[in-house]
Amino acid sequence: MIRILLIAAAFVTAGTAFAQEEPEGSRVEINGMQMYYETSGEGDPLIVLHGAYMNIPTMGEIIPTLAQSRQVIAVELQGHGRTNDIDRPITYPNLADDVAAFMEAIGVEKADIFGYSMGAAVGLQLAIRHPEKVDRAALASVVYDFEGWHRDYRAFVPEIVPELFVGTPMEDAYRELAVDPEGFPALVDKLIALEHQPMAWEDDVAALETPILVIQGDADIIDHEHTLTMFRLLGGGVMGDQGDPLPKSRLAILPGTSHTAVLGQTDLLRLLIEPFLDGETPKGWFD
Repeated sequence: MIRILLIAAAFVTAGTAFAQEEPEGSRVEINGMQMYYETSGEGDPLIVLHGAYMNIPTMGEIIPTLAQSRQVIAVELQGHGRTNDIDRPITYPNLADDVAAFMEAIGVEKADIFGYSMGAAVGLQLAIRHPEKVDRAALASVVYDFEGWHRDYRAFVPEIVPELFVGTPMEDAYRELAVDPEGFPALVDKLIALEHQPMAWEDDVAALETPILVIQGDADIIDHEHTLTMFRLLGGGVMGDQGDPLPKSRLAILPGTSHTAVLGQTDLLRLLIEPFLDGETPKGWFD
């Protein structure tokens, strides 16, 4: 149990070592927060949403990599990084509404989304609650229901308690950037509560018209059957080469990849994400 958390914490700390081009950082007031964000690159806007306990630096090389072809707008969500916490639970709908308000505040009517883990669920809720704001969304390690987590992870969730995070690299990384360096225990409490949310968004996913690229590792914390069901709900699972256009949504399973290893596959992610966002489809014999 503790080993799992320490591995995740080591991943968070290691992420800060990745090289990045100098981005432009700024803050904007959103729902009582001073939300911090960084902009880099040029082109169509792509909003990047980090995972739980993470921040912009710990997303690593994927941000400057995607910024080679797009204007990447990386956001730090409630209580994370340089964005202050507020007296409000951290929920996926709340965070999605924050992102929608953020887009309005900076004058971005519609954008593509790349989200990882918690950020992927936020991106999914953004597409559900504010579909007019999302062009396409690439979501790495995402579920739409609590039952979608791997059985081992579901068994682990009830054992997650605040004491497990005390003195870990996660806490150290938090203190380096946080507006309130003493606010980590409150953030942990809110994120533990987030883990217990039932989600249950199946009907919402089935109603989506937004193209979604679902990405996960083959050793991720997501149940593979859940991922396949999600892909089918999005219109996937058909057989091609029959003269009909392929579904707009796509599925990618990264081989030999655990949850914390997904972001490390920067080149592979770029090869998957950029053609999807550009609407490009590999040509078959009958195209």
